[in-house]
Amino acid sequence: MTRAQIIGTGSYAPEKVMTNADMAKLVDTTDEWIVDRTGIKERRVAAEGEVTSDMAVKAAVRALEMANTRADELDMIIVGTISPDMPMPACAAFVAHKLGAKKAFAFDVSAACAGSLFGMSIASQYIQTGAVKRALVIGVELLTRIIDWEDRNTCVLFGDAAGAMVLGPSADPNRGILSTHLHTEGALTDILCIKGGGSKYPMNAEALKQKLHKVSMNGREVFKFAVRSLTDAVNEALVHNQITADEVTHLIAHQANLRIIDAVIGRLKIAREKAWLNIEKYGNTSSASLPTTLDEANRAGRLKPNDTIAMMAIGAGMSWGSALVRW
Repeated sequence: MTRAQIIGTGSYAPEKVMTNADMAKLVDTTDEWIVDRTGIKERRVAAEGEVTSDMAVKAAVRALEMANTRADELDMIIVGTISPDMPMPACAAFVAHKLGAKKAFAFDVSAACAGSLFGMSIASQYIQTGAVKRALVIGVELLTRIIDWEDRNTCVLFGDAAGAMVLGPSADPNRGILSTHLHTEGALTDILCIKGGGSKYPMNAEALKQKLHKVSMNGREVFKFAVRSLTDAVNEALVHNQITADEVTHLIAHQANLRIIDAVIGRLKIAREKAWLNIEKYGNTSSASLPTTLDEANRAGRLKPNDTIAMMAIGAGMSWGSALVRW
């Protein structure tokens, strides 16, 4: 079986920085309160006129350059996002056009913060079958336009960013994406959602008044479920590949909340220094988080050939999963 391998990574964050001090001017909060509960010190905000596909393209260009791949060589483009340019067509269609990826078929994946992990898993399957030789997977979110800036429980958490991965077949059967493990619990759709804008709550004056078009979250329930499910998902990947937590070289985690990451690595008994952390700079960037974190670690020279990388992410749905990669 031909494995898929990540051959290029890229990321992008807007220039505008919003600090916790800035947040304290908008809602009843403090830098100490935010850092203590989330680990976040600042987040990025997209420029006026900048749209989701613009950010995605900037991350993609960097990933393509690293992979020594032209856009017209791509066979498929998958964009994980819940904040596309518009509800229809897919953000991926705009990305393909802006990149000049003429032969690639392109579509979006809606798994919220787990979107890029779900997208990577899908691309991996296509490469394994031989149907695709070059795939571009992007996680991108422009969340600052879909959060309620009067709700301190959510507005302090999220930021804008994009991360990208180029996948191709591995020449070494022992390297590449070893396995992915995806899950969804639809009974928990109400603990993290955007209720308005679909067929259940069409947008109208009343829906806008109730802010149904904004992110709503039951933070306590999300936290409890995330710690348990992410721990189980990483263990699932370790057992599947018959390796121990000690053999994991790096943990690339969705940067949702520092407390969640610490709780999970504590249960897994993975040393904290193995986890690349950037939540303090960017906040929770949803589907962009995983590939952005991977790209930072990669460009910092942390990832070496044959390193074993565990990945984990969880988002609305609730949708979550893990992956194990031999770099």
